[in-house]
Amino acid sequence: MTALLEAAPPPVRDSRIRVMVVDDSAIVRGLIVQTLERDPAIGVVARAANGEAALSELDRTPVDIVVLDIEMPVMDGLTALPLILKKHPEVKVIMASTLTRRNARISLQALQAGAADYVPKPETGGPVGADEFARELTAKVKALGRRGAAPTATAPTPATPVVRLAPLSPPVRPQVLAIGGSTGAPPALMTLFADLKGELEQAVLLTQHMPPTFTAMLAEQLERTGERPAAEARDGEPILPGRIYVAPGGWHMTVGRSGKVPVIRLNQEPPEHFCRPSVDPMLRSAAAVYGPGVLAVILTGMGVDGAEGCRAVAEAGGRFVVQNEATSVVWGMPGAAARTGLAEAVLPLPQIAPWVRRACA
Repeated sequence: MTALLEAAPPPVRDSRIRVMVVDDSAIVRGLIVQTLERDPAIGVVARAANGEAALSELDRTPVDIVVLDIEMPVMDGLTALPLILKKHPEVKVIMASTLTRRNARISLQALQAGAADYVPKPETGGPVGADEFARELTAKVKALGRRGAAPTATAPTPATPVVRLAPLSPPVRPQVLAIGGSTGAPPALMTLFADLKGELEQAVLLTQHMPPTFTAMLAEQLERTGERPAAEARDGEPILPGRIYVAPGGWHMTVGRSGKVPVIRLNQEPPEHFCRPSVDPMLRSAAAVYGPGVLAVILTGMGVDGAEGCRAVAEAGGRFVVQNEATSVVWGMPGAAARTGLAEAVLPLPQIAPWVRRACA
């Protein structure tokens, strides 16, 4: 009897996001692995105890995302980062660190050097708990891991953004520039403020999704880059032309009035879009106080924070633009704002500063 031979089915490609975890602590490695593997869309395919071991493992194991500790023996994270990106430019790196001032500074350096994002490690009694760490790390891995992936039959195709190419009425000269960003935004902010150096009279309100300590370091970097005063905002201080006010980590930054003077208001109301600070409260309150005098910019970031705030800005007669998908690390926030149909432009990062200069002139 002749046996019937059937061709073997082609191997099924593992569609999970492939992650390597690099940390010198076996306990921390185990925590991160357990956290990530709770999500069926993520698979931890490699582990390493230092940067040198990670480089060797990457030569053997393809990965999409590397979660990279900063402080390690043999080779630390900041040393390993450029070597990883040089050998494997397609890999996205998320820096992991405790919330110290030194590590905040190093994490911001890493973002400038090409890291895609960062996540603060949980600490007993610290501002970041284990549940928040798990949610944030998982969300960032999935957002970065999806970039460039082919669409699947079950994945909805985002609606094509409808862009308002011209204001519906003659624009008012802005009194304030309000900026929101998240994943990938710190390097974009440095580019934007370097390009705006010495050419902006308006006050700047900035909400960047960052934990405490990081926002203070970001303000210091922006002051050096943009050559204008920048600091974490303080509750009740007046909003003055030419200054940059950065929402402190853990606080929503909004705009209020003291008599006729616009002032900063900080609060710890519940997070919006899992974020505090959140962009939406800043934009809603700025629109309520300044009306058509608000110009908003939404930079790269995951999620949808800022979209409803931009709608409020537009409805009050203000204007907003968003960073385009090609120059964004994650086109979540800017994409959501663009899909309101009220953006005046969707621009590559290098074109945002010239647009802002013209609008503020």
